[in-house]
Amino acid sequence: MKVILTQEVSGLGSPGDVLEVKDGYGRNYLLPQGFAIVWTKGAEKQVSVIKRARSTREIRDLGHATEVAGQLQGLKISLKARAGEGGRLFGSVTPAEVVDAVKAAGGPVLDRRRLELPGHIKSVGAYPVRVKLHPEVTAKFDLNVVQSR
Repeated sequence: MKVILTQEVSGLGSPGDVLEVKDGYGRNYLLPQGFAIVWTKGAEKQVSVIKRARSTREIRDLGHATEVAGQLQGLKISLKARAGEGGRLFGSVTPAEVVDAVKAAGGPVLDRRRLELPGHIKSVGAYPVRVKLHPEVTAKFDLNVVQSR
């Protein structure tokens, strides 16, 4: 089955990539999750639109990616969240909240889809977060989730 990726899929490709995948993987996972669309001649024309949108969000080059990674290394990122007894959060921390916390701490603007959180963050504490900035550059920083009053 030939598909066009609409979002970043770890280990598969980036938005706008035209790939040949197994029928079951495409039909049962990629298409229902909205990660891909079926390739057609009409959809092929959308590839340029998808790639143009990706280039505006993307880190420009390897040098820029290492510069952003350096900015992230020195940041102390703290996120306030509502929590009950024992530090258990009401809900969980989302990638969008992490991106906002990085921006509030004076860090660079990140794409929430590039964040790799360690599972669901449902309690206060320190958590390691990875950001895939470039195919060759991955930055790491610690997120400190604290209870808001």
